[in-house]
Amino acid sequence: MKKIILLLPFLFFMLNCSDDSTSTNDDDGPIVPVDTYIRAADMSFLPLIESEGTVYFNANNQPENALTTLKNAGCNTIRIRLWKNPVDGQSGFTQVKAFAQRVKQAGMKVWLTVHYSDTWADPGQQTTPETWSGLSFANLKNEMVAYTETIMTEIQPEIIQIGNEINSGFLWPQGHLINNESQCLELLSAASTAIRAKSQTTKIMLHYAGIGSGASWFFNKMNPVNYDYIGLSYYPIWHGKNLSELTSTINSLGQTHNKKVIVAETAYPFTLGWEDWTNNIMGLENQLIPAYPATPEGQKNYLLAIKNIVEQSEFGLGFAYWGSEWIAFRGNQSTNGSSWENQALWDFENKALPVMSVFNQSE
Repeated sequence: MKKIILLLPFLFFMLNCSDDSTSTNDDDGPIVPVDTYIRAADMSFLPLIESEGTVYFNANNQPENALTTLKNAGCNTIRIRLWKNPVDGQSGFTQVKAFAQRVKQAGMKVWLTVHYSDTWADPGQQTTPETWSGLSFANLKNEMVAYTETIMTEIQPEIIQIGNEINSGFLWPQGHLINNESQCLELLSAASTAIRAKSQTTKIMLHYAGIGSGASWFFNKMNPVNYDYIGLSYYPIWHGKNLSELTSTINSLGQTHNKKVIVAETAYPFTLGWEDWTNNIMGLENQLIPAYPATPEGQKNYLLAIKNIVEQSEFGLGFAYWGSEWIAFRGNQSTNGSSWENQALWDFENKALPVMSVFNQSE
């Protein structure tokens, strides 16, 4: 009996060490927790900005690759938009494939947001690519599936969005959720099937812009589609200043659909000033949440609040900061530069801002 009692602590220790559901270890190394929480930055403009000679600086004011600065800060995922046939090649397949390889080489995950359009897709526009315009529904679906298969084969993202902010569907008019609901769901399901056939590990996200009842309505409609993650855009300027509503939306959607929820897009200004002559999206005091002034510290505290809301929900899985890299890269006289430079993660001197610290796991 004494021998059995002495063995119990040893057996308990061995059982605990054998549970690898949340950790990994090498044969000779210590157990390391698996980092599954997504701390992402959308960096889609980076190839363009770099091509025009812009240099980014880290917090020590040293020139540094922007991806390196983010990785060192704790960012573990880079979100990249993909357009079908953009007129200037920016965010097109060739550029995105090369950029995705850079991201992987930097040790971060690739999250592709496939717009299924030649240009911006959002709640107000979901324009079918020009080369698919006028196709029958059957042929449109076939082209979309083939394109999706190519993306999966050649880029192999860890996360893929079927469309971007598809509040009313995508590939309009045939894939319009309101006017052609059955066709929209058929297209989404066909894309999902194509992704699953190419990868058992890539996670599929459906992405809605907003919170509250609209998000509930949308994801109820999405029940027939096979996907993994619920993605939400949340910007105070467009979706309200009540962070408690964001909390309740995450909890409600996660519980109702048994899915993990990610804040797929958010951003906040560090100043209401400007650095170029391109009109900024945010520039007024009444666009702010009063608790978070437009200062470097206010921007940091806003993103920290978003991160904490997601982390504290049993359904939350992460966040992505949008427009991270979109500084005033064409000079202060430019009228076609950035409408987002006061919400970027680098300041008007291209120096990394304090908000970067929020990407740290322990922040």
